[in-house]
Amino acid sequence: MQQRKLGPFQVSAIGLGCMSLSHAYGVPPPADAAERVLLAALDAGVTLFDTAALYGFGANEELVGRVLKPHRQRITLASKGGMAGVTFPDGLKRVIDGRPEAIRRNCEDSLRRLQTDVIDLYYLHRFDKTVPIEDSVGALSDLVRKGHIRSIALSEVSATTLRRAHAMHPIAALQTEYSLWTRNPEIALLQACKELGVTFVAFSPVGRGFLGGKLLDVNTLDAKDIRRSMPRFEPANYAANLKLLPVYKAVAKEVGCTPAQLALAWLLHKSEHIIPIPGTTSLTHLAEDLAAADVQLSPAVMAKLDTLINQHTVLGSRYNAQGNSEVDTEMF
Repeated sequence: MQQRKLGPFQVSAIGLGCMSLSHAYGVPPPADAAERVLLAALDAGVTLFDTAALYGFGANEELVGRVLKPHRQRITLASKGGMAGVTFPDGLKRVIDGRPEAIRRNCEDSLRRLQTDVIDLYYLHRFDKTVPIEDSVGALSDLVRKGHIRSIALSEVSATTLRRAHAMHPIAALQTEYSLWTRNPEIALLQACKELGVTFVAFSPVGRGFLGGKLLDVNTLDAKDIRRSMPRFEPANYAANLKLLPVYKAVAKEVGCTPAQLALAWLLHKSEHIIPIPGTTSLTHLAEDLAAADVQLSPAVMAKLDTLINQHTVLGSRYNAQGNSEVDTEMF
């Protein structure tokens, strides 16, 4: 596997987003199937594994910790705090909390679940708009000084917030959704990351399945699949977006790769400072995704893809009103 720089680390050019093994896209796979995906990724040369306190309300960290503990020295382990499950009288709920005491508590819980003494890359999962970013980053820098985390990262923030955070403490990575059909980072984030030497980690690089070219009917999605609440997956919008796929698939065929590989290769060719972290529950899809590192795209193909699928040709926003309210709105 090719390598790319991420803060102080050298990691595989394609990482593994572990969320779907425990969270978000309907019923997660059985534990043994999830373990096989993690170990197959490791065997294939993946060294960047990305999880979070939120995923499965800790279940994903427990899975990653249990399976990868024997291989800890071989991997760069990333997790996230500042958004986690909190128990209320009426049940467990997701809470965004960027206060220093919450971040410290989240980190302590993550260290325990991951069965490690230190987390290599620790993200503020969401910018809590009721807490100055300087306060949250200050708490993260304290965790660095104490040896609980090795480097600081941010998720779903604007270029302005990134610069404010970076002035407090060096930021190793910034993560947000980026793919052919989610182009928000091109507004200002990618340039800010380049200027500051911050690695850009792209989640949902295959467009939450759209760019894989196989999800043709959103009515087949599980009732609890988070895509059901996303405007671009609403039946009418998705039907319109599907019209982009025939030409897109033709480009993939011309290149000699699958649609999913084309999506990942596009990101890898955009900049050497971008690391995509596709997620999957399938060993077949995992092998397919990782092979994208070897796909070569010409400038003409890159330009054709840019013109075909972009913010002007895709119908529907990536989040609903609630989701949009929880990210740093200057991104949009």
